Amino acid sequence: MKKRTFTLNASSTTLTEVATKRVEPVLHAATIRRQVADQYRQGAAIQGGVGYKQTVVIRSSEVGADKNATVECILNLLQETAINHLRTSGLVGDGFGVTPGMLKNNLIWIVTKMTVEIDSYPTWDEVLEVETWLRPSGKNGVQKDWTIKNLVTGQVLARATSNWMMMNEKTRRLSKIPEKVKAEISPFFLEPKEDGSVHKKIEKLVEAKHVNKNLKPKRSDIDMNHHVNNVKYSNWMLEAIPETILEECQLSSITLEFRRECGVSETIQSLCQPDEVDEIPEVEFKKNEGGNILDGYLPYLLEDNSSKTFSFTHLLQTEGSIKSEEIVRGRTTWRPRNV
Repeated sequence: MKKRTFTLNASSTTLTEVATKRVEPVLHAATIRRQVADQYRQGAAIQGGVGYKQTVVIRSSEVGADKNATVECILNLLQETAINHLRTSGLVGDGFGVTPGMLKNNLIWIVTKMTVEIDSYPTWDEVLEVETWLRPSGKNGVQKDWTIKNLVTGQVLARATSNWMMMNEKTRRLSKIPEKVKAEISPFFLEPKEDGSVHKKIEKLVEAKHVNKNLKPKRSDIDMNHHVNNVKYSNWMLEAIPETILEECQLSSITLEFRRECGVSETIQSLCQPDEVDEIPEVEFKKNEGGNILDGYLPYLLEDNSSKTFSFTHLLQTEGSIKSEEIVRGRTTWRPRNV
């Protein structure tokens, strides 16, 4: 059987699959031509070609019973625009933004951390504009950022940031970015930016009030990198949230720290624990039998239209008879639906 390889078509600046003998992929600076417009995907290059924006419409299949976009929908939008951003740069090959240099070294992108903050949920049939851009992060990482806006009003509905690294597809181990690959992707970076923010470390849950067991990946959850797609983890995290919270409150932010891959044959546990509330003025907690801090906090949270929030710490782990392995640590923050 003939091997597959990828070459850069200088006339179209896209990676074209050819059935031929193995040829080393080469990306010459003279052949790179960034696409100004991505008309079939309603997208375009911005910020001098280093950023990307895309117009999308929230479909009926992407909303819940409240007609708001689901968290999974928002994460899918972020993932898709990230890939399309690299596509307009002429750097997309066999996989999620794989460059010729990455292909030669059997490298793929993996996300190590993602945070999404949602100010206002997009609604069914709303027209959005998603903007995204890249920055270097340390010596061997990339930071990918997004904003989601209402196309008509320009209101920012959500923002997100993520950190990415490279993994060897064969050994499944993290890898340094080869110099050739740095040369391929660095023209598409914005300058590094120090925002001065301090990201609170998510500690591993030792015990949890809420546990959902026997979660199993479906074959449809596996992506082209041959592991469970990172978007699916958010659904598993929310499986352990108490039903009362899901009914009365709305997710305002979610952070995922990815610890290892998850395959289709594994069984998963989803654990979550409400974080302690430091200051609740004039509230006396009266726990019901088997209750927890939320029994007293939820009425306080819902009593007016203030911006009170509270959070959960999450853990996704394999369900083993001897040892469980961490897959994702997470944190979610919630606000009343009536705010």
